[in-house]
Amino acid sequence: MTSSPTSKPGADQHLSPVGRFLKATEIDTRLLGMIGALVLIWIGFHMFGVVAKGNGSFLTPRNLWNLSVQTASIGIMATGMVLVIVTRHIDLSVGSVLGFCAIVMGMVQVYILPDYLGLGHPLIWVIAAAVGMALGTCIGAFHGWLIAYRGIPSFIVSLGGLLIWRGAAFLVARGETISPVDSTFVLLGGGPYGSVGAVGSWIVGLLACAAILWMLVNGRKQRAKHGFAQRPMWAEYFLGALGCAVAIGATLLVNAYPWPKGIVAQYAAAHNMTVPEGGMFISHGYAIPVLILIAVGIFMTILATRTRFGRYVFAIGGNPDAAELSGINTRWMTVKIFALMGFLTGLSSVVASARLNSATNALGTLDELYVIAAAVIGGTSLAGGVGTIYGAILGALVMQSLQTGMVLIGFDAAMQNIVVGVVLVLAVYVDILYRKKTK
Repeated sequence: MTSSPTSKPGADQHLSPVGRFLKATEIDTRLLGMIGALVLIWIGFHMFGVVAKGNGSFLTPRNLWNLSVQTASIGIMATGMVLVIVTRHIDLSVGSVLGFCAIVMGMVQVYILPDYLGLGHPLIWVIAAAVGMALGTCIGAFHGWLIAYRGIPSFIVSLGGLLIWRGAAFLVARGETISPVDSTFVLLGGGPYGSVGAVGSWIVGLLACAAILWMLVNGRKQRAKHGFAQRPMWAEYFLGALGCAVAIGATLLVNAYPWPKGIVAQYAAAHNMTVPEGGMFISHGYAIPVLILIAVGIFMTILATRTRFGRYVFAIGGNPDAAELSGINTRWMTVKIFALMGFLTGLSSVVASARLNSATNALGTLDELYVIAAAVIGGTSLAGGVGTIYGAILGALVMQSLQTGMVLIGFDAAMQNIVVGVVLVLAVYVDILYRKKTK
């Protein structure tokens, strides 16, 4: 009764070597497919640059670092969109809510707080960011209340929100661009000063390796405790080595991108340093927006897979009627899910406006489409009940890779929209085929 189940001899002989490997390591085949597609996109754009221009600029530390920063805003919102879609809802308003929150934050830190706290006060960026996230949470909760307690379909509520909050952003700022924002607030958007540097990046990388090894060891203990089948030891070693290799490789990559010469000269002058004749190499390291995305991804994964809230979300998505009959307050859960989506949208508005060092009425335009596409490409089913946080983040990286690659090779905006639309339709079609196959 308490011993670990074991496979019967020869039970897996009908599987191919690849199938046995995937079964032993328990690697998600969808995850492999997305990683494979991402690698093909990266190599394709790089080789196109080599053939067309004589040098490839996609697979360079500079471009990949910028790609990670550009992915952060969409990726943060995509983690929340997973829970919304899993429960068979949709949120078309996230782009407009992002723009509205950014405008309000810009007004707070440029026109309001300096009059009370003084220009450059250290609390300005904290209060502004808190206002943006609180505002996003309230808007999301209001949308959820309309959907859950007034019975208005989420498509209509969020479509109305798309129009209302974009118009509200225009009225608040009278169509003006609010710039520049607080100097400390800007660091949340990345850039040379908005990164943790080489030493900080190595600390992050080593902590990531330690966390990966701890999860493997703890997972093995938990399986033994509850009598579940164990992975072979070689599979544990392989997963640990692979995870640490990815963490160390990412750290080497971000540390390989140096500060621009002009920024180095300014930094050296400000600190009474002499720049050597051959120049000074200062690494960017991990950008703060990327670290925020990683933290959000970890938090949302724990929330979705290790808490009662997450179990309720997937129960509602699997069968809303059965979930309600089992005692789950589905209406209150809907309010909380949309409030969480609003909070993540407010956080994303912090990153997006800080990266631009300004707040504009057009900020976040069409972001809702990229967020939904990222979640769907990442494996979230529009039929509800299925979705992963890491898949949505990978989907955001795929979407941003496509956009960045098309910009590098000179595609105009019209062609970019066509490609994104085709990819979205194909992603949904592949999801339908996958679900039929698994059934």
